[in-house]
Amino acid sequence: MALTATMRRFEMTLADSDRGVYESLDLRVAQHPSESDRYLIARLVARALEHADGVSWSKGGLSADDEPALWQRDLRGDLQAWIEVGSPSPQRLHKARKAVPRVAVYGWHRVEALAAALDEEKVYKAEEIELYELDAGVLDAVAATLDRTNAWDVAVTGGTVYLSTGTRAFELPVRRLR
Repeated sequence: MALTATMRRFEMTLADSDRGVYESLDLRVAQHPSESDRYLIARLVARALEHADGVSWSKGGLSADDEPALWQRDLRGDLQAWIEVGSPSPQRLHKARKAVPRVAVYGWHRVEALAAALDEEKVYKAEEIELYELDAGVLDAVAATLDRTNAWDVAVTGGTVYLSTGTRAFELPVRRLR
């Protein structure tokens, strides 16, 4: 018998003073059976940090090798941003960067090694790929609070995410490598 995705709901109040974005979001997220809680939290943090018109979860999610965790499309449906979570391969980022004007990666493990690999493997316009490092310990601490329905208050200021789950508060620095 195949395992099915776990549906989670996130009612998120987002206040991103760095970008002037203030929204209330009601997100329904399918957590794939092979998806770790840490990855799910990183996906949600990336979604909050990238929130704009046209940003959405990709259709295939983890099960699609040719799609990112998130993408942004314009009103015509053309891809504007390819947003990865985790540690994608340099080859994957090369392909993405050739197809899309903007590529961003939110990772927590070996992000500096990924940056070096992008330069070493001659990835197309590697210097324009945005790399962000998230603290794995904070991601795990937030993951420990997961439930089927979650209410989050997210404030972003000075490159730091302040996340409150109602019972706990977390401070997640987002370090930009490029």
